[in-house]
Amino acid sequence: MIDALAAFARPLAKQPDRLAQFVEAWKPAVPIVLLPPIVAVVYYFFRSTWRELDEDSQRHRAETLAKGQWDRRPLVALVLFALILAMQEYYGGRNYFDASLKNYFAAYDETHPWMHYAKYDELWGFVWWSGTRVLGYVCPFLVWKLFFPRDSLLDLGLRTRGFLDHAWIYGLFLVVVVPAMLVVSASPDFGSYYPFYKLSSRSWFDFLAWEAMYFAQFFALEMFFRGFWLGALKKSFGSGAIFAMAVPYCMIHFGKPYLEVCGAVVAGIALGSLSMKTKSIYSGFLVHITVAAMMDWRSLRNRHATPVYLWPPESSTTMLSFTEEADRREQLAEMVERSASILFLLVVAIFVVIVMRHRRWKSLLT
Repeated sequence: MIDALAAFARPLAKQPDRLAQFVEAWKPAVPIVLLPPIVAVVYYFFRSTWRELDEDSQRHRAETLAKGQWDRRPLVALVLFALILAMQEYYGGRNYFDASLKNYFAAYDETHPWMHYAKYDELWGFVWWSGTRVLGYVCPFLVWKLFFPRDSLLDLGLRTRGFLDHAWIYGLFLVVVVPAMLVVSASPDFGSYYPFYKLSSRSWFDFLAWEAMYFAQFFALEMFFRGFWLGALKKSFGSGAIFAMAVPYCMIHFGKPYLEVCGAVVAGIALGSLSMKTKSIYSGFLVHITVAAMMDWRSLRNRHATPVYLWPPESSTTMLSFTEEADRREQLAEMVERSASILFLLVVAIFVVIVMRHRRWKSLLT
């Protein structure tokens, strides 16, 4: 039974195409070649935002010094950042769960069979991982009010006003990022690394439950890095807050594929700049989950490992034959991709109509 279920996580991988093979062969040099022009493009789009941040920071620091006061923001914010990231590294991961909490969950399952811990033990581990990420990334907002009660939490990237005015940037990001994602998703290290939850291919429940947790921690991550970090430090550091944020954001990707770690530098700067331009984290969050979901799906697709069953099969007797399963897997995957493409285009069309009407309404008022 265990061997049969484990087979879901290890289907035959698709061989990478020539472009992916080229990228794999020259992987160490790829960031050196690509980062400078990409950063130049980011500078072109956000240079005015960076200047505004620097001007606001200069005024804030001048006023603080003129009053004979000391800016406490870097002290409070950076100590909170360091403490939270350290706690998550040592107590918020799967390793800690397996070493210290797994037995408690198993014992609790004996009197609470609804948990189905034996079947979903790995998934419960990711419940701990995503839960600690969400809690750790959100709690600084509450602590910040203790030190700076006059600050509005909405100014920490949570405002929705102005989102529609900059919605086109979300589309531009996808135009740039999605083709690159499609190339790298065929490389061996990406294909074997994603999804994190290796039994995502076992059933649609496994896949969707994992994606829901994945999206939740992405929203909290955007709140922490592009909302709290930048909102707390922009008055002190100006545009430097964005570039400083890109360093720990890159570091939390250590252990992931090399190209993704390097890409996190650009993503940190670009999404941070986008957050400062739009005064919200929502565009960055949409970019993040769109790319993450497509990466998980493409990795499963390249391994011929997309889900077949709605729920995990109870026994091998309920499973299809290898040929039947392969055929059904391919048919379902194609159907999902067609349906998702139609739905995505429909959402985009509705979104474009809303944005156009918003701009027309705004122009009439002015």
